[in-house]
Amino acid sequence: MKKYASAEEYIASFPEWAAKLHVLRNIVLKNSAVKETIKWNIPVFTVDGKNILGLSAFKSHVGLWFYQGALLKDEANLLVNAQEGKTQAMRHWKFTVADIIPEDLVKVYIDEAVQYQIDGKTVVMKKDTSIVISNELKVAFEADKKLETAFEKLSNYKQKEYAEYISTAKRVATKESRLKKIIPMILEGKGLNDSYR
Repeated sequence: MKKYASAEEYIASFPEWAAKLHVLRNIVLKNSAVKETIKWNIPVFTVDGKNILGLSAFKSHVGLWFYQGALLKDEANLLVNAQEGKTQAMRHWKFTVADIIPEDLVKVYIDEAVQYQIDGKTVVMKKDTSIVISNELKVAFEADKKLETAFEKLSNYKQKEYAEYISTAKRVATKESRLKKIIPMILEGKGLNDSYR
């Protein structure tokens, strides 16, 4: 993948979107508090070193990524959750080929996002402490109550790591080999990734 050194270079790489990207970039840069940089290989705009928004091009649209977009009033109902059910703060505003960019409205959203950063407001992340125990783990717990007791003594995040480790395996054989690997670790009260901490 090509690495971009500047926003200009990024925009030049998307000639089909260059006009819209230039319009969006110019609106962002009208706010004097904003600094432009490249992060994650896209133009990102910051205030006091904190990410406010990113500018991106895709096959079917261009967009603005508001890193604390959940705070925005979004009275026009234009923002989309980046990944429903997973993303808590980030919101995306998409523009297709047919869309005319409402410059005044885009400026309102950008200025609001900048002001929230200046005021120190951020989205308070909710931790998901729920754990979904796979059938493989349930069967292992029924067969060995010591294992279940040891698992229950682990912290929530360690339990979650183990549960996800088993449930993310696609093949039955992989689930079984993973289960075989983690049983001694659970019995010893260790976390799946303790050796990396």
